[in-house]
Amino acid sequence: MPEARLQKPSPFLLLAAFGSGALLSLMILCNATVTAHTNGHFSSLAAHGSGMLAALIVLAALPAARRSWRGGAPLWAFSGGLMGAVTVALGTVAVNSPLALSGMIALGLLGQVVYSLLADRFGWFGLPKRRPDGRDALVVGLILAGCLLIVWGGAA
Repeated sequence: MPEARLQKPSPFLLLAAFGSGALLSLMILCNATVTAHTNGHFSSLAAHGSGMLAALIVLAALPAARRSWRGGAPLWAFSGGLMGAVTVALGTVAVNSPLALSGMIALGLLGQVVYSLLADRFGWFGLPKRRPDGRDALVVGLILAGCLLIVWGGAA
């Protein structure tokens, strides 16, 4: 695959990504709160059950032409629900630990960035190959430093 050229994202996409991160933090906090009052299994069921209900409502509101199955998606693409369930289960355990919400989110961000750089580098999942550069290494280093400060530097 050819090397990908980087393009500057629009302000809308930057805001959407930022909002997604904020919603992820809120989702993990909500799931952890349910786990603290029940258990991880119920929390995961509640999160995914309410997500399924919301998806069904959105699908019902779409015109029939937009609901049709087009097929052709690779098999791995359907594993997103499983990964979401594992994320909820691990996240609720981590948040209800000494890591708390900020430590869990910081380490989760580090994992996302490192995995994303590997996926870019090797072209996993049909992504165009992109060789990480010095800026990418700086980003990983700064996030790692932030994780260390959050996890080990903030506790009294």
